[in-house]
Amino acid sequence: MNENALAESPQEFANRLGLSFKSFFLLSRALTHRSYLNEHPEAIEDNERLEFLGDAVLDFVVGAWLYNRYPDMPEGDLTRMRSVLVSTEQLSEFARKVDLGRALRLGKGETQAGGRDRPALLCDAFEAVIGAIYLDSGIEGVRRFIEPMLEKAADEILARQTIEDPKSMLQEWAQGQGFQAPRYIVRSSSGPEHSKQFEVDVLINGQIYGSGIGSSKQAATKAAAADALKRLGLLEE
Repeated sequence: MNENALAESPQEFANRLGLSFKSFFLLSRALTHRSYLNEHPEAIEDNERLEFLGDAVLDFVVGAWLYNRYPDMPEGDLTRMRSVLVSTEQLSEFARKVDLGRALRLGKGETQAGGRDRPALLCDAFEAVIGAIYLDSGIEGVRRFIEPMLEKAADEILARQTIEDPKSMLQEWAQGQGFQAPRYIVRSSSGPEHSKQFEVDVLINGQIYGSGIGSSKQAATKAAAADALKRLGLLEE
C-alpha cells in the first residue's frame, strides 16, 4: 500500500489544528515535498516557493512579536532571540509539536529515509505552511497560529540563557545574519606541555570578531566566542 495514502489530508490537518483555509490548494502545496512531485507528475507544484515566502514572513512576525513582547530588551538580545526562534532546530520542533510529519506528501525514497522526522525537511515544510497561511489569511492568520508557540519557546530560551554555550549563541547569531558558521583559528600557543596557553581568534566571513585565551583549545575557543558576543552587545560584560 502507498504510505502516502495513509497520510493525513490537508483538510484533516487544518481541522486538527483549527486552521481555517479558504484555499486548500495552498495548504496542499505547502505539504508537498519535491520528492513527491518527482514521482507524481499530476501534482502541480512543490512547497519550495511557499517555503521562501514563509521564511520572510516568519522573520517579520517573530521580530514584531519580540519587539512588543519584550519592550525593555536591548536590540542585540532581540536579534539573538529571533535567530534562535527561526532556527532550523526550533522550527522543526514547532513542526513536531503540531505533528506536521503526518500530513506531508513525500516520495517513497524520502519516506523510507525517515523524511517525516528529518529536521531540515520539517523546518522547510513549516515555513511553507506559514507561507500558505499568509497568502490565505494574511499576517493576522500567521500571528494566531504561531504566537502561542513563540510564547512557550521564548520562555524556555530565556530560562536557559545563563547556561547556554557562547559558541552555540555565536553560531545562532551568525546563521541568523545569513553568514557561514564561525571559524576558530589558533593564533599562538606558549608554555610547557603541562601548562600551555592557547590564544584563539574567531572569524566570521573572514573578519575577526573576538579573541580568547585558555589553558586548552576548547577553553580558548569558548572565551573567543564570549568575547565576540560581548563586542556584538549580545552578552553582558
